[in-house]
Amino acid sequence: MEQFITIEQLNTLLKKWNGKRIKIAKQELDDYDEIFLDLSNISYATNKRRIDDYEPVYTLRLNGSGQIENAAHHYEPLPNPRYEIPLEDTSLYQFDGEQFSLITDRAIYTIEVLN
Repeated sequence: MEQFITIEQLNTLLKKWNGKRIKIAKQELDDYDEIFLDLSNISYATNKRRIDDYEPVYTLRLNGSGQIENAAHHYEPLPNPRYEIPLEDTSLYQFDGEQFSLITDRAIYTIEVLN
């Protein structure tokens, strides 16, 4: 059963996945991406110099090496050793015991551990 959690709970639970291979799925309008990442750690960035409301206040950084699926359904290395998820004050966080869902104004992200 999915239940809503706080950002602090997300942080605590997600840190337990350090050292594991995770899959991040992003659904944004008609765009769907899958990213595979060897999670080394998580961190956050704060954007104090926002030009407009389109730029996020906070960013969740999933650090590690990984691959992203391109338009031709091939996997290529991530351009940076991290994957960033923009967070807003209105973002919602859910956890069902196996998978996280992060719901932002622009996209829905799901994060799960791969075996």
